[in-house]
Amino acid sequence: MNRETLTKVVIPFIIFTAIWGTTWIVIKDQLGNVPPQWSVAYRFIIATAGMAAFTLWRGDSLKPGPGLIGAASVVGVSQFCLNFNGVYLASEYITSGLIATVFALLMVPNAILAWIWLGHKTTGKFLAASAIAVAGIALLFLHEVEQKPDLTMTALAAGVAWTVFALIAAAISNVYQARDAVKDHSLFSLLTWAMGIGALCDIAVAWLLTGPPVVEMRAGYWLGLLWLALAASVICFSLYYPVVRRIGPGKAAYSSAIVPIIAMALSTLFEGFTWTTLSIAGSSLALAGIVLALWARRRPMRVTNPDAA
Repeated sequence: MNRETLTKVVIPFIIFTAIWGTTWIVIKDQLGNVPPQWSVAYRFIIATAGMAAFTLWRGDSLKPGPGLIGAASVVGVSQFCLNFNGVYLASEYITSGLIATVFALLMVPNAILAWIWLGHKTTGKFLAASAIAVAGIALLFLHEVEQKPDLTMTALAAGVAWTVFALIAAAISNVYQARDAVKDHSLFSLLTWAMGIGALCDIAVAWLLTGPPVVEMRAGYWLGLLWLALAASVICFSLYYPVVRRIGPGKAAYSSAIVPIIAMALSTLFEGFTWTTLSIAGSSLALAGIVLALWARRRPMRVTNPDAA
């Protein structure tokens, strides 16, 4: 492994995967007095401010060039509105563990859309590794279902449907921003505008579905919101999208297969989660598939904009 791969792929991959692994337990604490849709809106209002400050600190301009608003609108609506609202709506029906497990399948639509939009053909080794990881994810899903005997089929179907909706929205954003025409824009300016547009859409969705804003003054709620906005949104997406552009959307999405394992580890520490044969076997297969897929990865993608790296 060369130094560039270590600093621009491996280390960012570890950081955003570790942070996203903590978000599920934080989101769970966000559910309560504030409707989930308003929590999403607050998150991206704060994230937009943080992303704008970071972009200006880097010396990048926030003045939109030709085509930037259009590109940012696609990313903002799909990633920062539809995706996150889908996840929060799913949380009203199923547990965060189930959502994280279903979301681990992000590698599948990412790889399919990358093949259609970017011409990234998948190799036999990648498909085999993906099959191993998916088998592990299936075992983790069965484990989560077994732990909730009171879960009705109606709630399970609704929760999974909203999660798949969020999954597809995230995949659209991930692959779209890796297109050459979009990579010509400064990544950080694109992210700032995308988060701002997403926040406006989130406000509209929240008001339409739940009415006027609801505010909770509990310190834990706002500390969690800051973590989700600044660490899980500003930092993680600033690291994740350059990795997508370097190794492709399919392989970058393998972080989503590690996230539920981290989430379960945190649940073990803070919620008394008990590991079973299914969860151990599922985690082992998922990790094995990820290692094999990354081992078989193609040559890094050409980066047309140095800011993207």
